[in-house]
Amino acid sequence: MAKDSQQGSGVAVKVIRAPAWRPLRIVTFKKTERRGMMEGVYFYLTLSGLLTIFLWFPYIIARLFAWGLPGLLHSYPENPPELPAWAQRSQRAHLNMVETLPALLAVIIPALALAPSTLSNTLACWMQVFFYARVTHAVVFTLAIPYLRTPTYLVSWIAIVMIAVHTLRIM
Repeated sequence: MAKDSQQGSGVAVKVIRAPAWRPLRIVTFKKTERRGMMEGVYFYLTLSGLLTIFLWFPYIIARLFAWGLPGLLHSYPENPPELPAWAQRSQRAHLNMVETLPALLAVIIPALALAPSTLSNTLACWMQVFFYARVTHAVVFTLAIPYLRTPTYLVSWIAIVMIAVHTLRIM
């Protein structure tokens, strides 16, 4: 059974009751606001990586239905049937995310290394903007919704630029 209590400023003590054959142990950790905000940055960075991985699923499923399992498992069949337009756009959305992710990593890694606690909230906010802009971009691109693909793409790039600007300001 666990019991939480606050002691001092910003230090939490968690008492964990162990079975009778083991002694009582006390785990101490420091709670800070920066930790919570940085977890937000890492959370959306991880989600962006997972988005990159999963964006190829619709394309692969379309290939499975168009080419069949033997055609999909073969390296590349001769005269493959044409894939639907949405599947081709889905593949391009995935490739676009693959091209964008290195730029994000190039600005977020130094930001994470240099960010003081006052900046961590800003980083978490811009990472969230980036992630949701990329999800929206993938949906808009795949469904060919007119006039929204470029603005959603630009929002994600603005988020990357803002992370870089905030990082450069603290250097």
